[in-house]
Amino acid sequence: MTDVKNVDEVREALAAHDYLADEGLATAIFLALRLERPLLLEGEAGVGKTEVAKVLARWTGGELVRLQCYEGIDAAQAVYEWDYSRQLLHLRASEAGGGPVDEDELYSERFLVRRPLLRAIAHSGNQPPVLLVDEVDRADDEFEAFLLEILSDYAITIPELGTFRAESPPIVVVTSNRTRDVHDALKRRCLYHWIGHPDFERELAILRVRAPDVREELARQVAGAVEALRDLDLYKPPGVAETIDWAQAVAALGSTTLDAATVDVTLGTVLKYREDQERARAHGLELLVQAAATTNRAS
Repeated sequence: MTDVKNVDEVREALAAHDYLADEGLATAIFLALRLERPLLLEGEAGVGKTEVAKVLARWTGGELVRLQCYEGIDAAQAVYEWDYSRQLLHLRASEAGGGPVDEDELYSERFLVRRPLLRAIAHSGNQPPVLLVDEVDRADDEFEAFLLEILSDYAITIPELGTFRAESPPIVVVTSNRTRDVHDALKRRCLYHWIGHPDFERELAILRVRAPDVREELARQVAGAVEALRDLDLYKPPGVAETIDWAQAVAALGSTTLDAATVDVTLGTVLKYREDQERARAHGLELLVQAAATTNRAS
């Protein structure tokens, strides 16, 4: 997608699909599209990294092809494998019919199972897919190294069939929660952007878009309270997804403002570790509510 004109066009297109990107992220996406380079997004869980790929797919009309990484993932699960059960059935049917067995046919595309990387590389159609390589930091070093050639050449070689090369490169988004450092070799092949937690005003704007049924006063208090929570040196500070969940949860209980009792019973929607909840309660839920309610930001 090299016809995108400028950063403003990117930001407006994302906003039209309910994703509010700041200047830095919009610029990174613009450059990734114009230069046809993979985009590596790092940041805390819940800040919207995966959502970038989903929004790009909705915007461009390309298929979203998602590869969820995990420890132990290998090439067969990510690229391709042969459908052995169908091959066996075909072999038995040929033998039962008394005809010759064509071994080459057993390794034709008829029995090829395309996994996400091959689907993204060997796509057909005018619009390239959006390839999401999600949480690459969960995969082993060997698999990360395996990705290098694919992300450099947009080509995959299958010994029995030859090389599949993308006619037009997929839009590639790689995400990492930084549970470990991604290798420099992978970073060199990507453009890089760190997505941090939004400031109060941007988080409030996100709430207005993503949780439109939440009243303005409550949305402001939740955004303020989340900002205060992030200052408590928590093990897992809440991300944007938790902010939205919290606001919707409080609203679902029929509350229009935050109070200590409501915060106490809904704390599990915003803090997902017992230690973090204990820290918030030790800090004082009343203080948290006061910090959110007495904000001097204009309403």
